[in-house]
Amino acid sequence: MVFRLRPMGRCYWVFRRLLCKDSRQRFCYDPPLVFLRYSGPTVTPTRIKICGITRPEDAALAIRSGADALGLVFYPESPRAVSVAQARRIAAVVPPFVTLVALFVDASRETISSVLQEVPIGMIQFHGNETPAFCGAFRLPWMKAIRVREGLDVSAACRPYRDASGVLLDAWQDGVPGGTGQTFDWQQAEAALPLPVVLAGGLNAGNVAEAINTLRPWAVDVSGGVESSPGVKDGNRIEQFIAAVRTADQQQLEEQ
Repeated sequence: MVFRLRPMGRCYWVFRRLLCKDSRQRFCYDPPLVFLRYSGPTVTPTRIKICGITRPEDAALAIRSGADALGLVFYPESPRAVSVAQARRIAAVVPPFVTLVALFVDASRETISSVLQEVPIGMIQFHGNETPAFCGAFRLPWMKAIRVREGLDVSAACRPYRDASGVLLDAWQDGVPGGTGQTFDWQQAEAALPLPVVLAGGLNAGNVAEAINTLRPWAVDVSGGVESSPGVKDGNRIEQFIAAVRTADQQQLEEQ
C-alpha cells in the first residue's frame, strides 16, 4: 500500500491506497486515517488595480505584468476618460479572471446602464455622492470611494455602504472627485473597517510598500503613479509598482 496526502483547505487528509482495484479497475482507497493541520504563515496577496486605462496596449501590458483589475473612467471631465467605443476595444484584450472596473462620478442611471449594456464590466466604482441604494441598483459588485480628509471618521463614513464589495480610500481635494495624485494619512484608516479596503491616492513604486505595511489593504489602486502622461501608462513603472507590492507581501510573510 502507499499513502497519499490530499489538501483540504489548510489541512491534509492522509489516504491509504490499497494495491488492489475494484471491478471498474479503479484503485481503492480506505477512509482517511488522520489529518495533518497546516499552521504555517500565510499572507493573502495584495490585489492590484491599474486605473485610468485608455488604450488596449496599456491594458495588455498591465495584465502581462500581473494586474488583477483594470479601471475604465467614464467621467468626461477626467483626462483619462474613455468612450464606450474605446472601452470595448480595451475589453477585447482582457482575458478571463481579470476584472474590468467602470468608474462613474454622479452619473445618471441611464448613462451607467448604457455602458453596462455595451461593455463587459465586472465591477462598478462610484466616486461621487451616490447613495447606497443607487449603488446597489445595477446587479453588479460595486465599491464606493471615500475621500479621506483630516478629521474624518473613516469607519463611520464607510458604514452606510455595508452592502458594497469594498470601499476605496482616496485623498480628499476640494472639487476633485479622484485622481489627485495626493496621498492621505494612512493611519486614519488603521482601525478595523467594516469592508475590504482598496487603497488609492498618490501611490507609486516608492511608497506602496509603506502603505501596505501600514494599512494591510485588500488591494491597491494606482493610476498616475504608473504613467508617462495622463492616460498613457509606462511599462517600466507598472512593473516596478507590481514588484514593490509583491516585495511588501513577501516581507509580511517573513515577519509572521
